[in-house]
Amino acid sequence: MQVTLLYFARLRERFGMAEEQLSLPEGIQTVAGLIAHLAARGDAWAEELAGERVYRVALDQEMADFSAQLHHGAEVAVFPPVTGG
Repeated sequence: MQVTLLYFARLRERFGMAEEQLSLPEGIQTVAGLIAHLAARGDAWAEELAGERVYRVALDQEMADFSAQLHHGAEVAVFPPVTGG
């Protein structure tokens, strides 16, 4: 399954990219599986996605939880929470 990943704010800076196309291994069907796959890259990926850091996920421009099902061509955005003033 092919997905597009978008990274925002500190995550874009830490990962050194704003977006990427990723072919997921068989068996990864949910946002949780995708995040675990990314965190397994280690270094900044593990620190930001498997640690204590807070982030949000949107699937096809809708806020999503970790149980959301992925599909071929999905757009997954990962970003820190935003505060306003």
